[in-house]
Amino acid sequence: MAKKKVSKTELKDAVVIGIQEKKGIDIKVLDLRKLKSAMADYFIVCHATSDKQVSAIASSVEEFVRKLTGEKPMHIEGWESAEWILIDYFDVVVHIFVEEKRAFYGIEDLWGDAEITEIKD
Repeated sequence: MAKKKVSKTELKDAVVIGIQEKKGIDIKVLDLRKLKSAMADYFIVCHATSDKQVSAIASSVEEFVRKLTGEKPMHIEGWESAEWILIDYFDVVVHIFVEEKRAFYGIEDLWGDAEITEIKD
């Protein structure tokens, strides 16, 4: 039996639920679909107060995406230090930072031409 194709919107929504489950802070969805230089359709960015919370959020994202969509990440980086974990679902890329690293790297500023949606708690 063929696997059902999951929409990018379903995937994006499952990621946000996973982040909210572990109290991710300042969740933003960057819609990159209209940008020619973008390597994904969406970046989802949030931060946490500690490396432990970053890891917990990343685990929650994986769990909720798998449970709600059946999708597994193509690639994950950053588990070692847990200051910035990147979870790559190809069309949707998740960036989970500790607060200081988020401010330093400024993902939202780098992709300032994107349509940015703030997710309220």
